[in-house]
Parts: sequence; structure tokens; C-alpha cells
Amino acid sequence: MTSRLDGLKQWTTIVADTGDLAAIERLRPRDATTNPSLILKAAQKPEYRPLLADTLRGHRGEATSAQLDRVLVAFGERILKLVAGRVSTEVDARLSFDVRATIEKARHLVALYEALGVARDRVLIKIASTWEGIRAAEVLEREGIHCNLTLLFSMPQAEACAQAGVTLISPFVGRIYDWHKKAAGSQWNEQAMSGANDPGVQSVRSIFERLKGGGYGTEVMGASFRNVGQVLALAGCDLLTISPELLDELATLTGAVPRALDAARAPAAPAIDLPEGHFRWRLNDDAMATEKLAEGIRAFAADTIKLEKILSVLD
Repeated sequence: MTSRLDGLKQWTTIVADTGDLAAIERLRPRDATTNPSLILKAAQKPEYRPLLADTLRGHRGEATSAQLDRVLVAFGERILKLVAGRVSTEVDARLSFDVRATIEKARHLVALYEALGVARDRVLIKIASTWEGIRAAEVLEREGIHCNLTLLFSMPQAEACAQAGVTLISPFVGRIYDWHKKAAGSQWNEQAMSGANDPGVQSVRSIFERLKGGGYGTEVMGASFRNVGQVLALAGCDLLTISPELLDELATLTGAVPRALDAARAPAAPAIDLPEGHFRWRLNDDAMATEKLAEGIRAFAADTIKLEKILSVLD
């Protein structure tokens, strides 16, 4: 009988959400996404110390931030040998409110990839979905540097990305779910809020239908899953980036996977016209999105600092 993972692949492109090369080699997804937290987790494993040492050999005189860029690209380049599609590499989260610095960092990361013989169309530069991050992505997209706008929790973030011509967005399912569950406290009913009723699933569904109904080419990639129910409830989304643990679980489950999202059936929607003031007000008016965006930036920044410390003492 067909596994649920194979059934999901009928409708959706599967992306591995990990920096673990061994897991990617085993799972063989089309694409892979990374972030500072995932690379930090991988870098702490003894089997990846030779990769770190080889990458930094001859570059010990560089600033730690420059060494970090080389490590991120080294992992990405290794990942691209294992997948047929693209890898996402994240810009330093500490630049999330600096348009110019984000653009320069993205250009530098792409230049490092190209120096290794990797074409830029195989790389997605991940940027936090702040107003400044979206403006940076708009410039980069015009230069042929494709972007993955991450830490996306709300409709105005998605609409601004689509309006800017961003290649791909990553609305977070699990973190939205986490916020609502915590806010509900003892009133939370797990059974009633599962599957299609999950608040994270509903957010991605509404974003998918808004962009597809408006005729925008921006790819929607659901991310940050807590359970397979969330994954299956978004079958038909352009892409889903899933942890190795959940991919393994899906591979053990059998049964049909009905299509939940279909771009061809999205209701028609008007063109997006979202000036900065409206974007900032709508985001500010959404407590969940405001809090989770800020929390995500802080967490990625903290893990970036931890990774830099590892590199600074590496033999």
C-alpha cells in the first residue's frame, strides 16, 4: 500500500527542513532549507567537524562573520550535491531591519556559491519577513537573486512579499499553532483544533488562496510543522518543508492523501496594494504575528552568535 509520504508527493513538492547531510542523503527530497538553528545543530555533531575545519582552512584571519558565511555556504554546497533542486541559506537575522546590509550580505552569499561553481538559480536567500527584509528581497529579485521570505505569520507579510515579486514565502504553521495553544490555556481543545481547524493550517490556506486567486507567482511553502496532521491538511500547497522526523513518520503511515489545496480552485482576488503604513499597522494589529516574528528573529540571532563562538575556537 502507498505510504502517506508518497501520497503527499502527488500534490506537493517535499523539502527537507534540516542541515543534517546524512538525513538529506537518506530522504532525497527535491529541495532543502536551512537556518542558523539547524546549522548550529549540525555543526555540533562530531562528524561535521572536518567540514568546518576544511572550510575555514586558510581563512582564519577573516572576521568571524565572514567565516560563518563560508560555513553556511559549505553546508549548502554539500546539500546541493544531494538534492536536484534548491537550497535555502539564511541572511544573518541581526540584519533584519537593515535593507542595505541585507542586500549586501545576500550578494556576498551568492558570490561565495558561484565561486564554488553553484549557479544562483539553485540558491534561495532566506530573509526575515520584516518590511525592510521584503524591500531588500525586491531589489535582489530584480538582480536574479531569488529569495525565501521566512518567519512569516500573517497575511500582510504574505501580500507584501507577493507585491514585491518574491520567489517563495515560508508561512509558519507550528509556531502559529503554539501561540494560539498557549493563549487559549486550559480552554484549548486539541481534538477540535486539529487538521483543517488548526490555526496554523488555516493561516497557510488563506495565504495560499489569496496569492493564487490574485494571480501571483510567489510560491507558498508551509513550514514549521508540529505533527503529520498539519502536514496532510496542507496537501496541495506548492511546497512543504518538513523535518526528517516527520518525513520518516509519514513514510511509515499508509492510506490515501486527499488534495486539500488547489490553486485552480482559489477564489479570484484583487491586485495587492499594500503601502508601508498599512503593512505596519496590520502587522502591529496582529499580536500573534508581531510576537512570533520578533521571537523568531531573536532566536535565530542567538543561534548565529552560538555558531560564531564554535567557529572562533575550532582547531
